[in-house]
Amino acid sequence: MDLQLTDTTVFISGSTQGIGFAIASLCAHEGATVIINGRHEEGVETAVARLREQNPAASVRGIAADFADAGQVDELLDRLGVVDVLINNVGLFDVTTFTEIDDGEWTRYFEINLMSAVRLSRRLLPQMLENGWGRIIFIGTESAVDVPGDMIHYGATKAAALALSSGLAKLTRGTEVTVNTVLGGPTYSDGVAATVEQIAAAQSMSAAGLRDSLVRESSLLQRFIEPGEIANLVAFLASPLSAATNGAALRADGGVLPTVV
Repeated sequence: MDLQLTDTTVFISGSTQGIGFAIASLCAHEGATVIINGRHEEGVETAVARLREQNPAASVRGIAADFADAGQVDELLDRLGVVDVLINNVGLFDVTTFTEIDDGEWTRYFEINLMSAVRLSRRLLPQMLENGWGRIIFIGTESAVDVPGDMIHYGATKAAALALSSGLAKLTRGTEVTVNTVLGGPTYSDGVAATVEQIAAAQSMSAAGLRDSLVRESSLLQRFIEPGEIANLVAFLASPLSAATNGAALRADGGVLPTVV
């Protein structure tokens, strides 16, 4: 299927690895001009080189910025130019006991998991409305709906991002701009893989064995989701073909959530 992304510019926050990188690679393959982002210049340059190797004909560039720093975000926005598709992907997650999460950590999570999307959308949504077309896509999580007791700060900030997405969609009424969220499930991203490998080494067991043991009983997929499987849905939502989908939270959770919708 031709997703008709040629002549569009896509920006993905937090995209030097994992789900963000998979989205960038697929959008580049579909002919979009892709702008990626990471905290450090070296990591961004490495990711850009990987994308160009995978998609030699693609137009790819990167901008380094730490989304915990509002000043760096402002500088990034000044360098972005016109963006047709904004993918709010950057985010933090960790397993932490609630009573051990101090105010500083709560603030850091809100800055990155919520305010990154606020700042990007506040600048780019008016451009899209003025230009007559655009897409904003939030990379969310099933943890925003069923908040884990050991990841309350993560679930709370992602729930807030889900609310932000819903509210922004209401500002696009009657236009060709859409705002949607993809609710991802447990995904074997680079970060998760590194954590699994570290724990497996400490417990003298195979990473594959530990990974399989961590699959949730409620999962219908009965395995971790691959980053590219999330990217497939995101690329469709980024395309003109998804015009009838707006204000939605679409599940790519492997059936972990037990709800009907």
